Amino acid sequence: MVLLLGASGLLGHNVLRLLLERGTDVRVLLRPGSSLDPSCLASGVLPQPQILRGSLLDFDTLLAASAGCEAIINCAGTTDMRLPRPEDFFPVNRDLPEMLTRVLEAGGIRTLVHTSTANTLAGGTREHPADESSPFGAPFDRSPYAISKKAGEELLRSWAAAHPERRVIIVNPGFMIGPYDTKPSSGTLLLTGWRKPLMAGPRGGKSFIPVRDAATAIVNALARGENGRYLLTGEAMTLREFYALQARTCGYRQRFFTLPAALTRLAGRLGDRLQRLGIRTLLCTHNTDQLLIEEWYDCSKAERELGLPHTPVADAIRDYFTWRASACKVRL
Repeated sequence: MVLLLGASGLLGHNVLRLLLERGTDVRVLLRPGSSLDPSCLASGVLPQPQILRGSLLDFDTLLAASAGCEAIINCAGTTDMRLPRPEDFFPVNRDLPEMLTRVLEAGGIRTLVHTSTANTLAGGTREHPADESSPFGAPFDRSPYAISKKAGEELLRSWAAAHPERRVIIVNPGFMIGPYDTKPSSGTLLLTGWRKPLMAGPRGGKSFIPVRDAATAIVNALARGENGRYLLTGEAMTLREFYALQARTCGYRQRFFTLPAALTRLAGRLGDRLQRLGIRTLLCTHNTDQLLIEEWYDCSKAERELGLPHTPVADAIRDYFTWRASACKVRL
């Protein structure tokens, strides 16, 4: 039995689906008010998970949910980039991992697979991509989200070093895209450019990975992972390249204009002022600075040890819009 946390998110849905496809017994702990996409469960086709409800931040609830489990997969995370302070992210991104170490000890559970982010590592360059040994660096070291995720990693790595009989496997995904993005999270990027004849964006880029590939590595980690970190990244593309790929994949034409870096930075400074007035906005310097760099990562360790696959990003784009058309009953 595997306890899955964060099953209602993009990655969590895909991890759940893959576990069920492989016949794994799964118990899901959902926050009150959260729900699972029915199409992910494929009721009548796949075995169904046990679903419990309660707070992810309550130790007794976590301990009860983990009873009889051999492993925990933590896909839960606070990812709202409008939040201005690391403290806004700490309860789920730092304190939950610490609480899970106590659950492992109290419940005698040997394996934890914890989801962090590639942004706890500097983005590297085309010539020298970052790997798992790379430091935490700019511009991510100014991001409240990345700071909170780094704090969670450090707690887990310190605990794992003192408990070598346990396996604490930390995965660091890049920018994941694909189906079951119910919130949406990364789907916002895809929808922003959907069928727009004119599109403008910053000069930077991301390491895009089909979410199913990340889920495959995570599920494989239950049997094959070792203590430490694994980058789960894919194809490095600028936003211009990504939107061109989306337009080709989905069959429409689009002209993309790259915004001047000075204009992007100005938007970030204006957003900083709005945040000081208590207005939540994605426009702030620690976010816009990230949109001005490219992200290059070396995921060869996950390829070797976790069997990380490499599905074409175009397939993930197509899967997202196919799922969305079915889930939202819209004509695309």
